[in-house]
This record gives sequence, C-alpha cells and structure tokens, in this order.
Amino acid sequence: MAEPEQPQEPSPVTEYWGQLVQGLVGLVLLVGVVVMFHFYATSSAAVSTPEDLATQVHQLTHQVEQLQQQQNMPALVLDRYRNSIGYIFGIYRVSFGNNPPVIRARVSGTGFIVSDGLLATNRHVAEPWFGDTEAEDDIKRGATAALESLVVFFPGSPTPVTLSPAAVSSHGDLAVLRMTDPAAIAALPVLPLAKSASAPGELVTVVGYPMGIAGMVAKSPNGIFERMAYRHNDINAASELAALSLIRPSATWGHLGDVVGDKLIYDAPTAHGGSGGPVFNSKGEVIGVNSAYMDGFSGGTIGVSVSLLKPLVKSARQAVADATSTATK
Repeated sequence: MAEPEQPQEPSPVTEYWGQLVQGLVGLVLLVGVVVMFHFYATSSAAVSTPEDLATQVHQLTHQVEQLQQQQNMPALVLDRYRNSIGYIFGIYRVSFGNNPPVIRARVSGTGFIVSDGLLATNRHVAEPWFGDTEAEDDIKRGATAALESLVVFFPGSPTPVTLSPAAVSSHGDLAVLRMTDPAAIAALPVLPLAKSASAPGELVTVVGYPMGIAGMVAKSPNGIFERMAYRHNDINAASELAALSLIRPSATWGHLGDVVGDKLIYDAPTAHGGSGGPVFNSKGEVIGVNSAYMDGFSGGTIGVSVSLLKPLVKSARQAVADATSTATK
C-alpha cells in the first residue's frame, strides 16, 4: 500500500511574489478606474450644458430634413414642373439643291420652359444635323440642312406648339427655341436656373422623355399599349398620346460624379429622347441640360452646365424682342 502524500509547506518566496503581483494588479485597476472617472466626468461637463445639447439637436434635425428633401426631390420636381417639360418631335432633311433629300429623318427630344415663350433644349435637337457625321459631310460638300417641322407636346395639352430656333450656342450642345403660340403655355411655371455651381457628389434628378414615343407607349395602360406598341416614331402616335393625356416625362436620379469646365457627368440613367431635359440639384434648381450618354458605362451620362445656358437665354430674349419690334414697325 502506498503511503499518503504529505502536504508541502508554502515557500516564503512564493507567498511574497503572489502578494506583490496581487498588489500591483489592484493598483493598476485603481488607477484605471480613477482615469476613466476623470475622463467621463470631464467629457460630461464639456457637453452636458443645455445650450450645447440644443445645438446638437438642431444640427441633427437639419441633417435629417436635408436627407428627406434629397430623397423626395424626384417626386417634388415632377409634381411642380412636370407640365413645363415637353416632348419635342420634328422632321429634318439634308439635300443638294432641288434634288430629293439625301437624308430625311425624325428627331425627338426634351425641352423645358426657361422664359416666357422660350424653351431650352440641346442643339442637336434644334439642329438635328449637328454632330451627325454623315449630314455634316454632305453639308461640307454643298448640301443644305433644314427643318421641315418641329413641335413640342406638353403634358395636359392635347395639341402641340410649333417651335423655331431663337438662339443656338456655338460653344456647346445648347439651343433656345421660340414657341409660336406662347399663350398656350402662359400659365406654366418657368424652371428656376441655379445661381451657383454644384459640386461632385451632390444628388441630381434628370427629367425627360427617354425612348421618346416608345417610352411613353410602354408606360400606357395595357389596351393602349397593345394598340400602339409598334408606332414608335410617328407624329400621329404623339398626337394620340397627347389626346389621351399620356404625354408624361420620367424622372431618374443619381449623383454628380464630376464637373469638368461646362460639362457635368452623373449616373442618373437616360436614353435617346431624353436629350434636352433639365438636370436638377437637391434644391429643385436646374444645374444643367441633359445631353448625351456613354454606352457601356452607367455613370457616364453627360450634361451641359447652366452657366452656358444663361447667356443663351438672354440672347434669345433679345432676338425675340428685336423681331417683335421689327414686326410692329
């Protein structure tokens, strides 16, 4: 039988180190508690005044209101300015002398009211041969380009308004058109132009008619869609949509990716037919005119800054005033 083990006597050295370690741990904990108490007491004293708390609450409330405004902006601009943003439809030709036209084509786009009787859009909508390499080559060889017709349909109106160029930019893809019957849209609001430039990262809303008649037909009730599904580029189809109150713009939104000179780059999607539509900032102001998009890159929608549009509107007003003065003499 094995003998029972005898308990070992504790070593004085072991007891000493154990007590020393426990003491050091306790001291560290005590110092930590004192430091934490001092930190939180100081922080609380620094921010716990009623004035500071009220300021923080006010700042947070303002930030929440800004976020809500930005989220609601597409709906707000559509509700406020929908009827002032029209669908433009036209036919143009390029011909040599009295010969049959070598080019005869349709054009569609978007325009918006910037002044009494004046509509802003792109130059390539007002002058469809602008930027068309085939048409420009023919023009260089002596051909003449001309509009056969150019009209605008406004939401809520059953009849179109005839357009004619008032001012065309020589520096950018912008034009201002004159409406021959300004009384037809006298009650419609003029869109506000932004007074200051926007910075990259801001939210933007683009309103227009992407895909033109096809886009509006696609949004129509089923019965109308089935009947008009294949009438994509027909002036009669546009007139029928207008009679049915189905001339309705669409809104997309995104972020302003960059600003390079008078060029805006953003990721709000668009398509042909959306050219000439207003680009709004988060305050509901127009910062640019939708112009083009890059295939294969969703962030590559391009607009022209409102800084180029403002002097063009001024020139168009003067041209209209001069024409009116001449006509009354």
